Formats: sequence, C-alpha cells, structure tokens
Amino acid sequence: MIEQLKKIEKRYEELELLLGSPEVLSDKSLCNRYAKELSDLKDAVSLYREQKKIESEINGLLHLLQEKHEPGFVELAKSELLDLRSRLAQIERKIKDELTVEDKDANKDIIVEIRQGTGGLEAALFAADLYRMYSKYAAQKGWLVEAMTSHPTEVGGFKEVVFSVQGKGAYPHLKFESGVHRVQRVPTTEAQGRIHTSTATVTVLIEAEEVDLVIEQKDLKLDTYRASGAGGQSVQKTESAVRITHLPSGLVVTCQDERSQLKNKSKAMRILRTRLLDLKKQEEVKKITEERRSQMGSGDRSEKIRTYNFPDRRVTDHRINFTVHRLEAILEGDLDELFDALLKASQEKTKEVLR
Repeated sequence: MIEQLKKIEKRYEELELLLGSPEVLSDKSLCNRYAKELSDLKDAVSLYREQKKIESEINGLLHLLQEKHEPGFVELAKSELLDLRSRLAQIERKIKDELTVEDKDANKDIIVEIRQGTGGLEAALFAADLYRMYSKYAAQKGWLVEAMTSHPTEVGGFKEVVFSVQGKGAYPHLKFESGVHRVQRVPTTEAQGRIHTSTATVTVLIEAEEVDLVIEQKDLKLDTYRASGAGGQSVQKTESAVRITHLPSGLVVTCQDERSQLKNKSKAMRILRTRLLDLKKQEEVKKITEERRSQMGSGDRSEKIRTYNFPDRRVTDHRINFTVHRLEAILEGDLDELFDALLKASQEKTKEVLR
C-alpha cells in the first residue's frame, strides 16, 4: 500500500507542474483532463501526507522517551503517543477505503443497457420487466431515471432499452447487475402451459464525462433519418433520429426517442463516450491479478448471473448461491435484500484479498 501511495503522490506532484505549464494551459481539453485527475488523487495524497506527519511525530516522541524526564512529562508524552497512534489507525483505515475502486465510483452516474437474449418475443418482454424493476427500485431510492434510447417490439417488450440512473449510491447498488438474467415461466402465448426459458443481458456502465475521454470529430460519422415505432410504423415526419458511428472502433449508437435531433445527438454521444471508456477499462481489467478478478464472478457479461423462476416464485443469484422466494416483490423493485447479500459477499472477498 505504501508503494502505491508513493506513486500516487508522485503523479499528483507531476500534475501540479503540468497544470502550470503554458502547453497544458493552452489546451482546454488536456487541462480539464489533468485537473480532473488531480482532483481524483487529492484525498488520497492528503491522507498519505497526514499519515507521514503523524508517523514522524510518533517517532519523535519515541526518541524523546528514551531520554530521562520528569514523571509528569513522561505521562504527558505517553498520553500524546496513544492519541497519535489512534489517529494513525483512523488515517490508515481511511486510506484503505480511498484506495478501493468501488468507493471512488460510489457517487457517479451510470448508464444501464438491457437487451433481449434468447427466447424471441418472450425475451423482449423479460427485458421490459427488468427495465420496470430497476426503474421502480430507483424511484424508491430517489434516483433520477432518464430514458436514453429504446427499440420496442410490437408486443410491448424491448429489443434494447438504454437509460441513465443519476443519484448518490446508484453505482454501488447496481454494479453487480451486469450479466445474463434468465427467466423461467409459461408465456401468455403458450397454449400447452409449458415452461419457457428466456434470457436478457444487462450491462451497467459508469457514465463517462467529457473530460474522461476526448473524441475527435473526424472519427465520427453522423447519419440522420426518420424515427419509427414498434413494428415499423412511422411516428415522425422529420429526420430527428440520429445514428453515430465511431470509425476507429466500429461502435454504432442510435437514438430516436426524442423529437429533437439535437437531443438525440446529445444522448447518443453520452452513450458512445461511455461505451468507449468502458472498452478502455475492459482492456485494463485484463491486466489485473487473478485475485482481484475473482472477487465477484468473472466479470464476463456472457456469464449467467441470476434466474427468475415463476413456478417456484424463486430468484437465485448463482454467483453467491443466494435464493429468495419473493419473485413478485423483486420484480416490483424490492431489491435491497438481494443487493445487500451481493455487497456483503463482495466485501468479504475484498477482505480476503487485502489480508
């Protein structure tokens, strides 16, 4: 941990120098990026410097107590020593929390993407159920849900629905939802009453800010077209729908829910920026240790993480072997019991890694 703190402090000092250089000050984008990085490191550096200061004071007192002094002075020095050691322990706990990635992202907004998987129209209906479940949970927490883009089906489901969640604590509560969700139930279209298995995939991404990632305009291809509704019926006469292609990566984002082309373009850019930043993070994830990677499943979004079984009213999270028989309540957004179990399991894994 000390080596990590030394590197952080060194980078902090480098950033202070860079932000004072004419080259960086003349480049607004670079200046903003460095300023954000400096701000992100500030708390860790302040704690580390406080730790070094207290350790220096403790060493000074220990050296002083090796000499002969009046009993009253010795008692006072020992009392001061106890106080310093207590403060040092508090600082060290704060540093450990600060260096935990999850804590840094605790108050960031997120973008959630839900797509139908295997199972045809039933999978699309399940994707809509998940969207409703998360929306209800967000409403209970007082978070703001903003629809970004969607591709509805004629029966009321979604091929894809993308939305943002803004509010304190949204990421820590929803970060474990990425993966394949499976539903087992009898579809309304099934005359024989047979149980059908369908899936939907959920992806939870921390929303990127403009300073997090610079996107060159020359790398973008913008197309506009008329928006259409489920089943292909036309809902707008103007070309308000937007398709943005990021040429270097091949990523394509479409937005058509807003009547304004400008609003659709703005939302499409938010989604694109977030997906690009996630691609960058996924590359970095490959470099982390096996211990860190094993904290909560593999992190692979193709991993089946949860089953919603209607006949048994059962919801099972396969990563932690946790089952509740409150399926209706879960789908109404009563997710705290499930999320608390996931968080507890994650914290226990983290403690194992840090030992």
